[in-house]
Amino acid sequence: MKNRTVVVGLGATGRAIASSLLRRADVEIVEAADRDPRVVGHDLGVLLGGVANGAVVVSAPADLPAADLAIVATVSDLDRAADVLLPLLERSYNVLSICEELAHPWRSRPDLARRLDDTAKAHGVTVLGSGANPGVLMDTLPLLLTALTQRVESVRIRRRTNMSRYGAILSKFGLGLTAREFTTARSRGEVVGHHGFEQAIGALAAGLGWDLDAVDVGRVEPAVVTTGSSERSRSSTSVPPWASIPSSAPSRRRSTPPPRSSRRVPVS
Repeated sequence: MKNRTVVVGLGATGRAIASSLLRRADVEIVEAADRDPRVVGHDLGVLLGGVANGAVVVSAPADLPAADLAIVATVSDLDRAADVLLPLLERSYNVLSICEELAHPWRSRPDLARRLDDTAKAHGVTVLGSGANPGVLMDTLPLLLTALTQRVESVRIRRRTNMSRYGAILSKFGLGLTAREFTTARSRGEVVGHHGFEQAIGALAAGLGWDLDAVDVGRVEPAVVTTGSSERSRSSTSVPPWASIPSSAPSRRRSTPPPRSSRRVPVS
């Protein structure tokens, strides 16, 4: 028996998810939703470069048919995502979302987390936020690796990411901007950096049984390199605050670590 599935959001990640699901024998994508008028009305299979599968793209999640699962690949901000998540739960979809702030939201968004949880329970369904991070790389994987130890006193995680396939969301990292352009874009809220550090830290701490006093996430700052004597210095992809920047690497964006203090920092 196939799981009837709908996909909400056909950006780069949504399309990658849909393409993967179309190859599975246990999943049937019955429809998809995206607000881009250029894709509305198209057959999903054809849109993804394959053969027609009868799943038509509609303009709003409210127009989707009944299904077992809704995969939501839209925004990182939970307040905005909830406007889509809650109506889907109320229609008795199980919901899986790539919204970073939905992954372990109990500390960062306790009231909204409770509302989502209560709504899912009231309609006999589930809601889960997951992805590469939060979801695996900076919470589940390091937690799994602690099984090799007898005692964990602190955790440090370094991550390096190939951003070449991230598509439209690259703008939020400030790629390719000069330092001045970066500062201006950040002040306008156009450069925000990576969502999900707080949720990944919270999930990892919870798995370790740690009760954290606070989670400090510094604001996004540019790390600038010069690509040539005749070219301007530019910023680029996201790296954690402790990551090194090889001289041959493209310029990149980083989050500033919080000021050091005398208190113990168990997760960084």
